[in-house]
Parts: sequence; C-alpha cells; structure tokens
Amino acid sequence: MFRGVTSTTIDGKGRTSLPSKFREVLTEKFGDERFFLTNSNPVRLENGVSCFGLAIYPYREFLALESKLENGAGLGLSSAELAAVIRRIIAPATECVPDKLGRILIPPQLRRNAGLEREIVFAGMMRKAEIWSLEEWAKVEQQDIQVFPSASQALADLGL
Repeated sequence: MFRGVTSTTIDGKGRTSLPSKFREVLTEKFGDERFFLTNSNPVRLENGVSCFGLAIYPYREFLALESKLENGAGLGLSSAELAAVIRRIIAPATECVPDKLGRILIPPQLRRNAGLEREIVFAGMMRKAEIWSLEEWAKVEQQDIQVFPSASQALADLGL
C-alpha cells in the first residue's frame, strides 16, 4: 500500500522523482512499475472552492477502474456524472514508467490542472497515490481536519 507524505520539487519541464518507497510499492505490491497518472478527485472546500491534484494508479488498478466505468451499471451515477468522471479521470490519463533514476515526466496539461509549479507533495492513499502543489496540499490538510470524523463509532471500531 502507498503510505507516507513526501515533499519534493518539479522542474520547469515537468520532471520529478517518484519517491523510492512508492516505486517499491508499484513493483512489489502491484507487480508492475507502470502506472497511470491523471487528475485526482477534486476536494471541495467549505467555501465551495475545489482543490485539484493528480492521482497515480497502479497499472492494473487503473484498468479495473476503466472496466467498472465502461460498464457503468450499479455505480449509482447519473449518465452526466459518469461522463464527468470519465472526462475528468480517464480522458487525461497517461501511462508512465519511471526512468532508471526514478524520474517521471508530468505532462503540461496535468501540471496546469493541478497547479504544479515547483514545490510538490506526494501523498500515499493506500491503493493509489496523489500529487499536490504544496499550497493546495495545505488547503486539503485543513479541510481534512474539518471533516475528520472525531468521536465516531466507525473510528473506534478501527481502533483509532
């Protein structure tokens, strides 16, 4: 599983290094160094503004997601919502393979969508990872604090 938060940088050409622990997860847990890079789910803040980042899906996980979306049945999404998910997540997805030094190239359109300029954050999200600009990550962390289910039976059942 992808775990941890790593701060790093991205250069002007869109190159950055995938954290080594994430590369290990791709090969050891998911059996493939390939992955798909795409937009993440928007995080809606309390003021109605949304934050945008990127998502890293292991190769097979992304293919499974495509299959579920292609079928569409039983997802509980309207046809307009399903089309929006496909346009936002599937359409811009690009297949990536880190080079021998672990570097990846983030395409310009994805960089613009997520506002990635220099300082970025990789966040492990279990079966996927996310990439955020440092500024957007700070907003997401604050929102997470606001919506964290404190004093919840579900958390108690998890041992948290």
